[in-house]
Amino acid sequence: MCGRYASTRSDSDLQAVFDIAETVGAEVPPSYNVAPTQTVRTVLERAPKDEPEADAVRQLRSVRWGLIPSWAKDAKIGSRLINARSETITEKPSFKKAASRRRCIVPADGYYEWEKRDGAKVPYFLHEGLDSGRSAGSTPGVLAMAGLYELWRDPTKAEDDEDRWVWSVTVLTSPAADALGHIHDRSPVVLPPELRASWLDPTVTDLGDVQDLLAAIPEPRLEPYEVSTAVNSVKNNSPELLVPV
Repeated sequence: MCGRYASTRSDSDLQAVFDIAETVGAEVPPSYNVAPTQTVRTVLERAPKDEPEADAVRQLRSVRWGLIPSWAKDAKIGSRLINARSETITEKPSFKKAASRRRCIVPADGYYEWEKRDGAKVPYFLHEGLDSGRSAGSTPGVLAMAGLYELWRDPTKAEDDEDRWVWSVTVLTSPAADALGHIHDRSPVVLPPELRASWLDPTVTDLGDVQDLLAAIPEPRLEPYEVSTAVNSVKNNSPELLVPV
């Protein structure tokens, strides 16, 4: 699973990496310990709000981490839906509609995972490896984690309240590659540059095509290293969390 990650790139960095046309919401401060229910930046494509028939525009948008299905009675369910198994997103009621029409990218420098060792849980930071096949001119170190986003209408807010719609996101996971499986059996689905446009394309709505997209995503080439147990507490958030022990 992916329950914590680091995201320290500025909006201008992300705009360049993902060819962003429109930025929505205030810039999110750098975080070395992003946790569920916090506000994060995502990349998605949507038609302009006032022109639903127009071509989709690639956006950098602030959303809440932890997907809230449109049918949810309250937002609490989001804390349990921070991840979605890529093998079942086209079947599960919580994710099926989003898999068809609301796919996105969650940018990250890397993510944390805990290995069970001698009765303890040891934290690691996993990031892009040197042999990741990075294309010429691309910015190193930015993982494009595949995600789904959703819009939920908060029933406690008035119709004219600008905050009545809550945008939320979940990160997709898949079985971990052999090199990482000893740390944890699941890892985020990481999109290579050549598949990002297809993943974001909102005109791809057939669930069979979505399954084909997922099947085409190669295993990520990530490098893990052990970090301090300080990352265990969400109160800790500094560059020192990324320092190898």
